[in-house]
Amino acid sequence: MRKVFSILSTNSLHINAKKCRFGESKLEYLVGKEKISATTNWPIPRNLKELRGFLGLTRYYRKIIANYASIAWPLTQLLRKDVFYWLGETQAAFSTLKQAMTLALVLALPNFSQEFIMETDAFGSGVGAVLM
Repeated sequence: MRKVFSILSTNSLHINAKKCRFGESKLEYLVGKEKISATTNWPIPRNLKELRGFLGLTRYYRKIIANYASIAWPLTQLLRKDVFYWLGETQAAFSTLKQAMTLALVLALPNFSQEFIMETDAFGSGVGAVLM
């Protein structure tokens, strides 16, 4: 621990003590139960502030949600000035993101003895890739 703190100090890096845990026997690396509950119970956003809150929560997990940029596109379009109109397309995106957050995703170290498959997704507003 001293070495870690020394390296942090040497490089002018700081940690938030409230967010640190030491001597834990278990850690959550991905979506915790409280985040899933918060997402599944999230009401339909009525304004930009509520939409930004929802997108902020889901955006944190964008790397493990397949096609995140494509799914969230209708919602991110509502962030532009004077275009907050909740339509069928935005409701579908909202529901799909809520569902994606509840899926049990597993991240693991790669097995170099097996073949790697790269899935990509690209369109006019974003690019994404997943190593399978």
